[in-house]
Amino acid sequence: MLDKSARPSNVNVPNDLAAHWMPFTANRAFKKAPRLLAGAKDMHYITVDGRKIIDAASGMWCTNAGHGRTQISAAIAKSAETLDYAPPFQFGIPQAFELASRIAELAPDGLDHVFFCNSGSEAADTALKIALAYHQINGQGSRTRLIGRVRGYHGVGFGGTSVGGIVNNRKLFGTLLSGVDHLPATYDREKQAFTKGEPDYGAHFADELENLVALHGANTIAAVIVEPMAGSTGVLPAPKGYLKRLREITQKHGILLIFDEVITGYGRLGYAFAAERYGVLPDMLTFAKGITNGAAPMGGVLVRDTIHDAFMTGPEHMVEFTHGYTYSAHPIACAAGLATLDVYRDEKLFERARALEPKFADAVMSLKGLPNVADIRTVGLTAGIDLAPRADAVGKRGYDAMCSAFFDNDMMLRIAGDTLALTPPLIISEDQIGEIMDKVGKVIRAVA
Repeated sequence: MLDKSARPSNVNVPNDLAAHWMPFTANRAFKKAPRLLAGAKDMHYITVDGRKIIDAASGMWCTNAGHGRTQISAAIAKSAETLDYAPPFQFGIPQAFELASRIAELAPDGLDHVFFCNSGSEAADTALKIALAYHQINGQGSRTRLIGRVRGYHGVGFGGTSVGGIVNNRKLFGTLLSGVDHLPATYDREKQAFTKGEPDYGAHFADELENLVALHGANTIAAVIVEPMAGSTGVLPAPKGYLKRLREITQKHGILLIFDEVITGYGRLGYAFAAERYGVLPDMLTFAKGITNGAAPMGGVLVRDTIHDAFMTGPEHMVEFTHGYTYSAHPIACAAGLATLDVYRDEKLFERARALEPKFADAVMSLKGLPNVADIRTVGLTAGIDLAPRADAVGKRGYDAMCSAFFDNDMMLRIAGDTLALTPPLIISEDQIGEIMDKVGKVIRAVA
């Protein structure tokens, strides 16, 4: 039996939680039974009462190399001591140029330029603004329409929320941006249930873009943005052939294609970027999370040469693209990013994820048949487990599962409504995969 007795705390625990309005959190429920973390190392978090919590979520899809990596923390400390901040407008630091070059080397050929920001949300909005500006300077200013996808998630900026397709993320905020439309989701449980990897059924969902072109006119559409795997909505892998078909249609009509790889980037699907896994070259690719292993905020957009070069005109002393952030390419984030890429390379973590994928998929599928399991989807080191909702409270079974995992089974997992998302660090061992599945099975039974 697990020892649940309190342990001495190594941190000061506040006795008043009222002041902090927590993001994407059920604040009232949390503050009645807080889930407070004090430390982390390798595959585990440490709670304020000293319990080790196995991390089945990579924090929040971030810590692909596990927690407490000394190479990364040492690089951050050194940067903080030698260069705490430098303005990114009209000035630069060597580390930003080095990091951009190394990211471009990892990316598919043609995505050779990096525009840095601080998060996935900022990366999505940056990519959308680049798309609009690109068409403007090319004399196609009528191309202002942006196309997202139902159940897509592209952060919480106005642009990303507008093209996103998760209803609860949108409904409080009115009309948001005008001139936005959405492709259908790629998920059909009846024909795709319990699929390992990319489902065979569903490439035709891309053809809906032709209907949107017919409805709005190709000359009004600037860009389409999609996730190669929709993660935040509950892990929806792209069907086989879907992304290639989408690329064909966008090229046919002169529409830019943006891959949102904030979740799928840096090894989650066994490659530096999912674009490589699927053999599809987008016009832009957004990233964040795994670039610094979650140790410092950073995001960015990889941009094709043709787009970047279109901006490099006019007087040389003039700003080519009037966009950026105070903390773009922050020295500490750049140091973290460089050290993180070293860890990925030296420990061959992308290759490790690729090798573990079939073992992980088999382990997750072993949960099929447990109470209320309606579907399981796996791709890379990621899985979504749909639990049947309670008739009187959609999302409550998922919430109870998260709490049961934390308080009763010493595990962190993510939820999307009544879907459990498993996204462990790429350093996970086969024994730890078994441990997580054992705990998830107990959680599923506990909330039956």
